[in-house]
Amino acid sequence: MNTPTHHDAIDLLCRIIEIPSMSGEEGGVADCLQAVLSDWGVQVQRMGNNVWAVNRFFDPKKENLLLNSHLDTVPAGKAWTRDPFKAVKEGDRLYGLGSNDAGGALVCLLFTFVSFFQREDLPCNLVFAGTAEEENSGPGGLASLLSHLPQTHTAIVGEPTEMNAALAERGLLVLEATTHGVAGHAARSGGDTAIDLAVDDLVTIRTLKFPKESSTLGPIKLSVNVIHAGKRHNVVPASCGYKIDVRLTDAMHADEVLSFLETNLNATLKVQSVRHCPPAMKPEHPLARSAAHSGAQLYISPTTSDRALIPVPTLKMAPGRSERSHTADEFILLSEIKNGLESYGVMLESYFQILKAQ
Repeated sequence: MNTPTHHDAIDLLCRIIEIPSMSGEEGGVADCLQAVLSDWGVQVQRMGNNVWAVNRFFDPKKENLLLNSHLDTVPAGKAWTRDPFKAVKEGDRLYGLGSNDAGGALVCLLFTFVSFFQREDLPCNLVFAGTAEEENSGPGGLASLLSHLPQTHTAIVGEPTEMNAALAERGLLVLEATTHGVAGHAARSGGDTAIDLAVDDLVTIRTLKFPKESSTLGPIKLSVNVIHAGKRHNVVPASCGYKIDVRLTDAMHADEVLSFLETNLNATLKVQSVRHCPPAMKPEHPLARSAAHSGAQLYISPTTSDRALIPVPTLKMAPGRSERSHTADEFILLSEIKNGLESYGVMLESYFQILKAQ
């Protein structure tokens, strides 16, 4: 089997871009990856829209390194000026929905796995997993697959980081908040309405300080990005609903955050989804040292990913830039894919050497 090149990775990314794969609808991309891996001689496992495989000389006595990224994209917004499902190269740029988040990561990790697939001397096993429903924190993605994979001891999660290595990231708690009032005619209503109570909550959320703060991740961050109430201008609605996006840290557990918010807000709160903040990987961990050897800067990420689901030492690291994610006319640089594939190779070779020396 020949070693895959960055041209193989770019060609696969172009194919993936042209297969719509919104969260929960990743079957076409999963089929594509399954076929590509099979063509490279890899025995592929499939669970729903998740695809995974292990190296040829898998040894159950060795620890396992998981290489994971996601197949799904967010929907294309109205601000797109080009066909989001058409892969277009212009100079060093490759345009298309999901090219940056996280197609580049996916193809680079896949072909990194393939390049080591037949090695008999690996000091650990490699497990590749292309997973679904990352963008909507759905139940059919990595959360459902982890228990079916060989035990994970260490992991790399592919999200655009400019090939720098995130030792830690925030968790995510999404809350459905509802304030309650009394419905009535606008001309006769009085007192605090459901909307008034929600407005008071929004003011509180802007200034609320939590009793604990992380030394590495800073304060817990709150934002309200969805709000809805009423249908007619002359009717006072009985309730007002809004959603709170809570970026968790290691300072407080999600249950503590929920209890604190319930004490300080008018609304009743219901948990829509939660991704806890796992412990940071220590800079002296062999994988972190190997990432630094490949040229990566070690840092703390402000964003949340499937890393939050993995309860073992994990790096978040991949080509692309986080700022391009979920933007109109999304793109990744062809040079970033080339560098990503090369850097992963250098990093894993260094990691294997450290493990062999231990």
